[in-house]
Amino acid sequence: MPFPTSPVLPRTFDANKVIQFQCRKGISCWNACCSNIDISLTPYDILRLKRRFEISSGEFLKKYTVPFEFEQNSIAGVKLRPVANGTACQFMTPEGCSVYEDRPTACRYYPVALLSLRRQDESTDHTSYALVEEPHCLGHQEPRSISVGDYRKEQGLEEYDDQARGWRQLILKKKSSGPSIGKPSKRSLELFFMVCYDIDRFSQFVASEGFGDIYDLPAQELKNILCDDLELMQFGFRFLRQVLFGEESIPLRKEAADERRLRQQERRLRLETEAAAKRAQEQDEMYGDPEE
Repeated sequence: MPFPTSPVLPRTFDANKVIQFQCRKGISCWNACCSNIDISLTPYDILRLKRRFEISSGEFLKKYTVPFEFEQNSIAGVKLRPVANGTACQFMTPEGCSVYEDRPTACRYYPVALLSLRRQDESTDHTSYALVEEPHCLGHQEPRSISVGDYRKEQGLEEYDDQARGWRQLILKKKSSGPSIGKPSKRSLELFFMVCYDIDRFSQFVASEGFGDIYDLPAQELKNILCDDLELMQFGFRFLRQVLFGEESIPLRKEAADERRLRQQERRLRLETEAAAKRAQEQDEMYGDPEE
């Protein structure tokens, strides 16, 4: 955060909560929040911005973002890269945001914080909100009251949240699963990054001969996915749920399915063998050699 103490108040509320806030040109704190950024991007944020600049997702990632880990040795996210040798947003101008129509989700929500929670024994996530109050922001003193639900509509957040819901559920599922699914392999971490953030490279992956050898997608569905970035992004979330959590919704070709089952059987056997060997070693250490 840009300040030493957390500006997020601990009280949470639903979309009916009425807040007092307005950001407008002419307010004395204009651009202050854009001068010291820490903005995480959703896959839909990246899609909107790379379209705006008419560049590939790979080019956008290289020029405008930096990666980070949600947890140590876990899946990655990306944040906006500030200006060189500074903390300000690259899109900030004296007139305000130069990409306002395509500004990221976090910018749209401010000063509201979206909180998505998922309990380990539940299959759905819960959404609530909190208020962010930072000393530099004078928008809270503006004489305008608005409900969080109406504020979300005003900021165009319904579309942004709908498009990013599958991504948030993947992150929540990984966090709530903890060690039960084991440490992600390097390959699965690379897949997560490509699918979520480098959509143009993911498109090439889906169109490849190797993908077609494994996954049995109807020709029309494959065409729709490859012709529409939004369809491709949502398909990517399905793909990751299958790869990371075994939630199969994308049919495998028979040969690939048989090979997958064989690998799973071999892995279970290996784990059972290793567990049995470990138990035997623990027993030996506990009781020692009876002849000693």
